[in-house]
Amino acid sequence: MVNHIKSNKFLFICIGIIFIASFFASIVQTSFGSVNIQLKKLETDDGQTLVYDLYKPKSANSSNKVPFVVVVPGFQRSKEALSNIAIELSRRGFAVALIDPYAQGMSSSSTTRFAATDQGYGMFPLVDYAYEGNFDFVDTNKIGSTGHSMGGNAAIRGADYFGKEAIKLNKKSKLDSVFVSGYVLTLRDNILKDSKSNMGISYALYDEGAFRNELKGWDAANMEIAPESLRVINNILEKDSQIDRVELGKYYGSKDNNNLRVIFNEKLLHPFQPYNKEATANQINYFDRVFGFPNKLEPNDQIWQFKELLTLINMVVSLIMLIPLTRMLLRINLFKEIIKPIPDALPVQSKRSRIVFWIIFFISASIACITFIPMVDIAKVLFADAANRELTWFFPQRMNNSVMLWAALNGTIGIVIFLLSFYFFGKHHGVKKKSWGLKVSKKELTKTIILGILVFSIYYGILFINYFIFHIDYRFWFMGVRVFQPEMLLVLLMYFPLFFIFFFSNSLRVNGSMRFKNQSEWQSRLIAGFANSLGLILIIVIQYVTYAFTGTVYWTTNWLSVNLLFGIVPMMFILPYFNRIFFNMTGRVYLGPIITCLIFIMILSTNTVIYLPIK
Repeated sequence: MVNHIKSNKFLFICIGIIFIASFFASIVQTSFGSVNIQLKKLETDDGQTLVYDLYKPKSANSSNKVPFVVVVPGFQRSKEALSNIAIELSRRGFAVALIDPYAQGMSSSSTTRFAATDQGYGMFPLVDYAYEGNFDFVDTNKIGSTGHSMGGNAAIRGADYFGKEAIKLNKKSKLDSVFVSGYVLTLRDNILKDSKSNMGISYALYDEGAFRNELKGWDAANMEIAPESLRVINNILEKDSQIDRVELGKYYGSKDNNNLRVIFNEKLLHPFQPYNKEATANQINYFDRVFGFPNKLEPNDQIWQFKELLTLINMVVSLIMLIPLTRMLLRINLFKEIIKPIPDALPVQSKRSRIVFWIIFFISASIACITFIPMVDIAKVLFADAANRELTWFFPQRMNNSVMLWAALNGTIGIVIFLLSFYFFGKHHGVKKKSWGLKVSKKELTKTIILGILVFSIYYGILFINYFIFHIDYRFWFMGVRVFQPEMLLVLLMYFPLFFIFFFSNSLRVNGSMRFKNQSEWQSRLIAGFANSLGLILIIVIQYVTYAFTGTVYWTTNWLSVNLLFGIVPMMFILPYFNRIFFNMTGRVYLGPIITCLIFIMILSTNTVIYLPIK
């Protein structure tokens, strides 16, 4: 028993760190125990379900009712991605519902193709539910909503939807106040005229999506002069007092008349706006102004950053944990057979072989860069239902479909280049096929597959236990390893084969063409990391260098697909590290891509929109 503990000491340390970090993250998330958090599900119309986290201050009850705010994440985001604002509002005494938008996270798909516009991503029925008195601790005169990006559009549409209802019934709007972050496209007269909600607008000065706004270039995101922000203010002013330049941070109108307006314009990029202290403080100030906090705290008194740090530790340590976990399982008699001697490394690089290596390196990176956006366009044709937000079981993940095609194409090209370089150069310069680590029997391969599935199952099993105990997953900002519903296993099986081409290709190249005698491991792995991610990094560089010089991003139609790369590039960079480590464990190239493909694709699949048919 003692020997068993010693041999698995590193694994136990990793698990211990995850649970300790989660414990402290839960303390921050619950504002040091003053807020209860429950996972809730609301059955809405036509079989739809909305999953949300309910943050309820312990002081709130039927005799001490508090304001209620629905937090709506944006496109491609789950509820945990905006836990920061839920933490800050709830620790100040608000009840908060942090939702998984329809077709994202654990909520069902929507019955409409325009879920944010028509249903507020599920916010509309939840506001109705709260207003009808189903939460006895909520002050129904103080219901609000906030959201970022497409979640901000949901907030705008909520002001319009409930405003129209209020006009029809000659009553006060159910949605007293909204705060809109990162979205101004629907700030139009026909939307604003019926709003009966107080409204705060926060837009990033360097928002990449501003090319869609009415002005062009850098002026498009300047909220002092933008037509969108001017309309928000002038909509509630008399004609003779209307303005031609907005004073940022100034409150116009009156909260008593439900026409209070304020505009903020933080110096940020679009995806990072929710994770900024100034932007969060502006939102806190707004809700203090319209509702008043039961617990008075300064706007800059924020603790959400500590939760982000702790869940980042979770994410990093959980991935490191895969190494000792796999080593432990390899000691089981069933899997000992798949452990083979590590094949000899490739011969020491000559001057000529270095030239060939770096030519292939940059050609591969260029191909990866050039092919990404075309794959985005091709995916729209091949997977038309998902691209058009129609419910389907046929590759239902709109954004991941393009990544999958890119991965399959570049994985195939990588294998072709690998083989061509061997037959035309490598085999004439001392490279032997046995160094690739390809030789395997059917029995060994079957056991390798079983081991990969077992590692995946234990990895996510620990996550589910951790989430059940602490309501904490592994994440940093918009990148996260999160729990999932059972049908996601079917989705994983659907996407695995084409993605596996890329993961296997990477393992083959990392271990069969980037492993040289007398080259240090750290250097070899670092080069492999850049080789696997440089093409995607170049796309980001092109996008933002163009933006810096012109005020408009290079790729406009597919700018969201480029934004997606912020979460993919880190995975692409660390992938070769894992493929080398698992290769060194088994002497073969198969275990690494099986484990990493299962885990990384589940991470991608649970952090994107998915248009599965409603049960």
